[in-house]
Amino acid sequence: MSDIEVIFNAAIEAVMPNNIIKNSTYLKTLTHHKIHLFGSGKAAVEMAKAMEKLFGENIIDGFVVSPYSDNSLQRVEVFESSHPIPSQKSLEAAKIMIEKFRALKEDALFIYLLSGGSSALIELPSVGVSLEDLMETTNLLLQNGVPIDEVNIIRKHLSQIKGGRLGRETEAKGIVLVISDVIGDDLEAIGSAPLYFDSSTCEDFQRVLHQYGLSDKIPYACHESPKEPAENIEHLITASNKIALQSAKEHAVNLGYSCEIVTDSLQGDVKIVADEIVDSVLESDFEVLLFGGECTVDVMGNGKGGRNQELCLHVLKRIENMSNITFLSAGSDGIDGNSAAAGGVVDSSSYHNDIDEYLQNNDSFHYLKRGGNLLVTGATGTNVMDIMIIIKGKRDV
Repeated sequence: MSDIEVIFNAAIEAVMPNNIIKNSTYLKTLTHHKIHLFGSGKAAVEMAKAMEKLFGENIIDGFVVSPYSDNSLQRVEVFESSHPIPSQKSLEAAKIMIEKFRALKEDALFIYLLSGGSSALIELPSVGVSLEDLMETTNLLLQNGVPIDEVNIIRKHLSQIKGGRLGRETEAKGIVLVISDVIGDDLEAIGSAPLYFDSSTCEDFQRVLHQYGLSDKIPYACHESPKEPAENIEHLITASNKIALQSAKEHAVNLGYSCEIVTDSLQGDVKIVADEIVDSVLESDFEVLLFGGECTVDVMGNGKGGRNQELCLHVLKRIENMSNITFLSAGSDGIDGNSAAAGGVVDSSSYHNDIDEYLQNNDSFHYLKRGGNLLVTGATGTNVMDIMIIIKGKRDV
């Protein structure tokens, strides 16, 4: 395995649910309590597995919603739902979750496992909004490159479960263990904040629609959300992009590289991000530069790929004549766009003259596949945004 992949794998291992839960001093103080275990997101199943190991028979009942099915859990039911577009399964999951919250006694203790992907996996539309409206809305937002924080503004105001609404369904004491997949670890944004609160307003809802020219394409059925956190529910960030990058840096240094974390808040259009990354490495004395965040893609073609693979192609256009630079970009969840790849790894030898044709069709997957430059990990079981690594040097990268 190349050094650049070793560094990436170290980042992922640091935020794997089993590692963060089994090493949690705080959770170990709760293992004598009887708990109700709930959760939703891409990491929900792996988090639940770790919780079963830690709490065992003290889990009274459990229900988690995931994009993947899993029959290995003993005390927790896994409900397979839809991602990234909500479906009828998402509605069924939300209704079950609400019923379970309403059934909790006031003196009960629940732990909720929250990670990215929850926004689509559990959903219950506002009155006057259909499932079809929600599906079309989500698709329009993603296709128009709307940043995730603004996507969530729309989602939360068309929902009966997001923006803190689920948390208002119980008086029981709750602890939310959060794997952050958003810039700044904003609790209002992660999973569309089903148990937190929402400071955005219907005015913000209208602003986003107008800004992206979607006012006449998305139904206006905005209902204000809770504006203060629930006193009975505590949120704890257990894993984040920052933690992943720190682990990556430690492993790069152990491999003998000089290394710097440039940012864990990288965002913007994929073309601009590519220039920022290459400019950074050209101006830096460090051999390895690390970035975290998520860029956006304005999808114009009908090809296959995702933002990480497309970023690889735009970086490749800049480094085609730089034989000493290697670049990796991948989703920490192991899934990039509509493909089976997590991302890609490229250097100057990956360049072909028809690269623009693939970019115009948003077909980065097939470009990278042709040269053996895809990074395929499978679903990792965690989700802390994307990791980008660029190495300057001639060692085995």
